[in-house]
Amino acid sequence: MSVIGIDTSNYTTSIAFFDGIGGENCSRLLPVKQGELGLRQSDAVFSHIKSLPELSGRLFSHVRKENINAVGVSTRPRAVEGSYMPCFMVGYSHAKMLSDLLCVPLVEVSHQQGHVAASLWSADRMDLMDQPHLAWHLSGGTTELLLVEPESKNVVCTKIGGTTDISAGQLIDRTGQLLQLPFPSGKHLDALSKEAVLRDVFKVKCSNMEFSLSGVQNKVQQFHTQHEIPAETAAYTLRCVAKAVYLATEQALKAYPGLPVVFSGGVASNSLLREVIAPLDPVFAQPQFSTDNAMGTAVLAYRITEESDGTEHSVDYSVK
Repeated sequence: MSVIGIDTSNYTTSIAFFDGIGGENCSRLLPVKQGELGLRQSDAVFSHIKSLPELSGRLFSHVRKENINAVGVSTRPRAVEGSYMPCFMVGYSHAKMLSDLLCVPLVEVSHQQGHVAASLWSADRMDLMDQPHLAWHLSGGTTELLLVEPESKNVVCTKIGGTTDISAGQLIDRTGQLLQLPFPSGKHLDALSKEAVLRDVFKVKCSNMEFSLSGVQNKVQQFHTQHEIPAETAAYTLRCVAKAVYLATEQALKAYPGLPVVFSGGVASNSLLREVIAPLDPVFAQPQFSTDNAMGTAVLAYRITEESDGTEHSVDYSVK
């Protein structure tokens, strides 16, 4: 059995193939003009419409269509009431067309559920899909600490902590704009930070697994004005984020003793963050599966279709 997964987030167009053991993910970052912080939804939709047929053609150039048993797609950011983003409709339309043409089930999941599944699969910890665990979703628009619990072959993600204002990704990208770096700026700050010598950090207050990062943005600007060394500013920003995440994770492990902690999302691929969090024995996705991808969607589609034997044409396992 094999499946196709599709994810059209506000950052990346992705389509993946998965056969239960391995697979392939074809992705393309959405183009963002120098100096801008992301895209309007209308621009993101247009970019997905342009990119998805090409990426789909690349994947199907060596994947036999007759071997596809289901098509999975992320249809919204989170599996909660009211969660919506227009860019995901591009992926849904493409997935619905494929499932109808191939006469196979269409499996709908959320972008966040896909992140969790991709992380566990790439870290060789699929056992946690069937166990309660903690998970960080650290990305351009999200910094959420989740209690993840199994629901059939999918998962339910309940927010228990994270930021109360801007996300870690937004702080990183705004620092990137300050340093005139390309968007998204995560990998560029990561590379720059390796040249830093100072170890300054602004300790973010964390209570009940929640913290604010808007004040850190002001501290970053003050730090850069004082030092004017891009590498130091990059490292300062990342250390502040890593420290906040560390403190919230510590509190979560006290509130939920014994649960493993999984890290997903593009910010989770940062090397400084991984170094700071290492003492807490975390589970990290492989860097290429931390960023937005369709592999997690494909993994979930495989699990759900395998359980249902492919008898349902449209299977929606998201939380209403």
